[in-house]
Amino acid sequence: MRARPYTFAILAALAGLLLLATPVEANSRIKDITDVEGVRENQLVGYGLVVGLDGSGDSLRNAAFTRQSLSAMLERFDVNTRDATLNTRNTAAVIITAHLPAFATQGSRADVTVSAIGDADSLQGGTLIATALIGADGQVYAVAQGQVAVGGFQAQGDAASVTRGVPTSGRIANGALIERELRFDLANRSAIRLALRNPDFTTATRTADSINAYLGTDAARAADPATVVLTRPDFYTGDMVALLSEIEQLRVEPDLPARVVIDEATGTIVMGENVRVSTVAIAQGNLTISVTESPIASQPNPFAREGETEVLPRTNVQVTEDAAQLGVLDTGVSLSDLVDGLNALGVSPRDMIAILQSIKAAGALQAEIEVL
Repeated sequence: MRARPYTFAILAALAGLLLLATPVEANSRIKDITDVEGVRENQLVGYGLVVGLDGSGDSLRNAAFTRQSLSAMLERFDVNTRDATLNTRNTAAVIITAHLPAFATQGSRADVTVSAIGDADSLQGGTLIATALIGADGQVYAVAQGQVAVGGFQAQGDAASVTRGVPTSGRIANGALIERELRFDLANRSAIRLALRNPDFTTATRTADSINAYLGTDAARAADPATVVLTRPDFYTGDMVALLSEIEQLRVEPDLPARVVIDEATGTIVMGENVRVSTVAIAQGNLTISVTESPIASQPNPFAREGETEVLPRTNVQVTEDAAQLGVLDTGVSLSDLVDGLNALGVSPRDMIAILQSIKAAGALQAEIEVL
């Protein structure tokens, strides 16, 4: 019996509806949860001078390093200033930081950040003189130069001043010119390691299983909670770059541990979806102490021959404690039920932090508490 053409159309439509009904929002691409070995940035740093400031640079009398750097720079241009007294505020000593992008080639550019290290008031309008940027191995990898763009500003008068942002720090877009490359032959490698950004046994295993299911062979294995080793199959005709471009689009559902993150400075509480709590009863009472001062004046009698007016202190202390009711949180509740139960107690975020820590101390909170 031959199937009719519209039968295949109906089956295709049903398959499309099933795919749309699948909850893929919780899944993440492998490229979003892992880092590839060797594909990384490198930090660069340098020391230089910013010139052209409108009197907002370093005071050469207080910043000896700026004076020495300025003299050394002028000597390179055959200007002798050893016996001269330099008194200018148009120069500032700065530290330049930048990131060397992965696989950056000679002649490409990168952004740099310029920060003053002396007593300069602002870097606005300044120009960075050519400065070598070195890596951790002491080698020069880039040279930075250009106009400094400052986001903040400072306005000062005789009796008041206004400062917005940080005028002593700025950026130079594409200000670094790459002079040295970092060689890394990724295409011809037969094996590579994928580093999970959030290490987890389950996530690493799911990542390896997803890659093996796509390739049809055991090409990936979870070496530890943070590493998945990928070996290029013998039958694969492409190189490692082509293989990574294919598997990085695969989706994996990350599994995160139950964790409660608390920021006591701002009163922020963040709880993961796997946080669970055992049956526990909670009572939270608020204690308020109010102290008011109402001093009174004591004066002598109208016809008294001697006497002075004195101020006598008078303090009023009031203590108020709100009546607390026990609230019961059932065991094994979901995150939304846990939040609803804590909100039903009517407590502030800072009181909720104390409650969560007390629940953890009682052994009823099945989660890790991390205090920032």
